[in-house]
Order: sequence, then C-alpha cells, then structure tokens
Amino acid sequence: MSSTAHPVARIPGSNLFALLVGNSFRPLHALIVEPSLLFLATLALMLFHPPDFNFHSMDRFAFGLLILIVLLRACVLRQPLLIRAPVTWPMLALLLLAFYGVASQPSDAETWSLFAAKWLVPFTLYQLAAYIFDDARSLRRFETFALIVLAYLSLTAIFFMLDAREFIFPRYILDESLGYHADRARGPFLQAVANGVTLNLLGLIALNSFRRERLRGMLALLFLVALPLAIVATKTRAVWLSFALSVLWLLFFSPSRRLRRACLCLVLAGAVGLAAVVTFADRNTTLSDRLEERGPVMFRMAVYEAGWEMFLKKPLAGWGATDMQTELSKRISDFHQEQFFFHNTYLEIVVQYGLVGLSLYLWIVVDLFKVGRSRNRRGLRTEGGFLDEQFRALWPLLLGVYLLNASFVVMNYQFVNGFLFTLAGLLVAQNRRSAEVEPRSLAG
Repeated sequence: MSSTAHPVARIPGSNLFALLVGNSFRPLHALIVEPSLLFLATLALMLFHPPDFNFHSMDRFAFGLLILIVLLRACVLRQPLLIRAPVTWPMLALLLLAFYGVASQPSDAETWSLFAAKWLVPFTLYQLAAYIFDDARSLRRFETFALIVLAYLSLTAIFFMLDAREFIFPRYILDESLGYHADRARGPFLQAVANGVTLNLLGLIALNSFRRERLRGMLALLFLVALPLAIVATKTRAVWLSFALSVLWLLFFSPSRRLRRACLCLVLAGAVGLAAVVTFADRNTTLSDRLEERGPVMFRMAVYEAGWEMFLKKPLAGWGATDMQTELSKRISDFHQEQFFFHNTYLEIVVQYGLVGLSLYLWIVVDLFKVGRSRNRRGLRTEGGFLDEQFRALWPLLLGVYLLNASFVVMNYQFVNGFLFTLAGLLVAQNRRSAEVEPRSLAG
C-alpha cells in the first residue's frame, strides 16, 4: 500500500507577511549585535542639544532606544546587572534625591531636561557603557568618535575666532539670543566653559592616541596646532587654567617621551596663539581686555556669599530647586538679572540638597578615582590599546580637569557629563574582565 504526501495548504499572502515581519526586525537585530554604533550616535545627538533650551528631542528618542537595545541584549546574552559596581549606589541615591525634588515641585520641560543632563543621562550611560564596550573593536570606535568630535569642536572654535561664520555648523551657535557668551567660541553647548572643558578632555584622549601612534602624521600636526588655538578662543580663564595645568603636568611627569614632546609643542603653539590674539583685536574685544575684566568676578563673589548664607540656614536637607532660585534672587540686590546661578557645581549641590547631597557627590568622586586604579598587577594583558596602563595613569588628570572646571560652572551639560561617565563605564567593563581572567590565570 503506497501513501502520497500532500503539500501543506498555504494561506495566500502568508509568506509575504512573514517576510515583512522578519525583515522589520533586521535593524533591531543589527543594533543588538553592534550596540556601540547606537551608543555613539546617541552621544553625537546629545552634543547638539543644550539642556536648558527647547531643542529637538531626537537625542531623547535615541537614548530610549539605546536602553531598550541594551536590555534586550542583556536578556539574550544573560548578562548580570552591575549593581555592585563603584559609583552606582551614591549616584543612584543622588538621582532619586534629584528626582524627588523635580517631581514634588511645579516644573516645566526645562527642569526635566536639566535633571536628565545632570543625573539621569550620566548614570545611565555609565551603566550601559560597561555592557557595550566590552571588546577592542568597540573601544577603537569610541576612540575614533572622540577624535572626530575633537576635530569638529576645534575647527568650530577657530572659525569663530577668525569670524569665518559661513563655516560654523549648526547655525544656532551664532544666535546671540540663545545661551551665553555669544562673543566667545562656545560651540554647540552655547556656553564657553562647557566647550572648553570638552576640548580639554578630548585633547587629553588625543594625546593618549598620539602616544600610541594611533594619531600621527599630518593629523597629529594639525591637532597640535589647532587645539591650543581652540582653547584660547574660548576666552575663559578656568579653561585656560585647567588646560595649562594638565599639559604642564604631562610635560614634566609623563613617563612617555613621545607624550612629553607633544606637550612641549602644545605649550609653544598655545604661546604663539595667545600672543597673536592679544596683539590683533578680534571683532568684539581683545584677549587682554578679557584678562583684565573684573565684573564677572565681583558678581560671582556676591553669588558665592549669598549661597553660603543660604547653606548655613538649611545645612542638612537644602532648599530644593524652586525655593533655592527664589531665595537667591532675593539675596542679590546689586545685580539685575532674570535668573541667578551659582557658577559652582559644589555650591549648588550643597545649597539645593544640603550636606546629604554633597556627601553623595563626594562619594561619587572618590569612586570615580577608584575606577581608574590599575588592574594589571599580576601581569595580565589589558584588552585593547585604548585603555592601557598609561591611560589609567591619565584618568586622574581627566577627572581633575572636570572637577576644576566644575568649580567655575554648574555642570548641566549632558554631553560633558555623559562622556566622562562613559569613560568610567569603559574602565568598569575592563575591570570586570580582568577580575574574570585573573582567577583562571592563577589556576593555570
């Protein structure tokens, strides 16, 4: 007895529907396989979104998509959550404290944007970076991204200094009704200090790339000439001070002869650029006028004095965001502005959140320094040239630049905060890999 196989009945259009559904998930699969590309795209969008203005929300969409992709990837790969990683607990506590302050008081979109830029974005990127940048290829992409951003910010600052407006992009940088310091090279941050500290951080990373000969030839020469000019163009004394201290420290104490030569070139280029700008007046004011300016110093001293008095009145829990701004405006009568700012990250934290908030922030700072400690004590090979032992020696200097500039401005800038905490996340990922490799190495 013979039997014949009958073909399975097919529903018309079912193959086409299955094909459409399958193809619709291909981009999602690609992002899960290569999440570092989405991470860097999100950082790039954050670069062009000042936190205290109603700009586009593309970076928020990319940020949400990034969280979704990493969670899906963690489920697929069965990756554990790094709750015990340094920085996590104090930053989570400060994040919740800030969230309570924003949610319990009348607020607008700008307040939530500042909350995201100061606390939510850096905390999340720190956690996500430890999952995403876990191999040499993704680290190389991150380094390339940092060098590209440095080139863009440096050229934008130089074009501003030369009054070559047609080359500045995006155009909102030139809008004097937006942001602050319209007479300085402020970049897409719309604030000169934020632009300067970013240039300084990226410049230190570029020096590390130069030491490892990742940056060489004509590109290295352009970097050594452009960076000091871009720093000078910010016309910001805190930026000049942090840049000079970081370069001089490497010039005298770096173990790399190649790096010391590069720092010497930066010093010479900076001196030439400073002399040129002092000699030739630009479209607004000479650099010497900026050096002699006393008005901002007097204003800041008045703000600092008012802030200290406010802290003494409510030292433990602080004033909260809304009451802090109202009280500060009442206490300053010699200057007439719509809003007053402390121009100091630490002072704002202690006035807004009290000693509780300041203690949590200092805990974060201590943990950030701990993250960069050497993990190669037993001779284990560090993965990827970017995060080698000399980069770890450079990490305290990167933190020092950030913390010094935080003494002269409130770090409300999500790209600056996100970038620094992303670097910390990269180090955490490498620390985790070293901890996993060391027991196997000892057993072998």
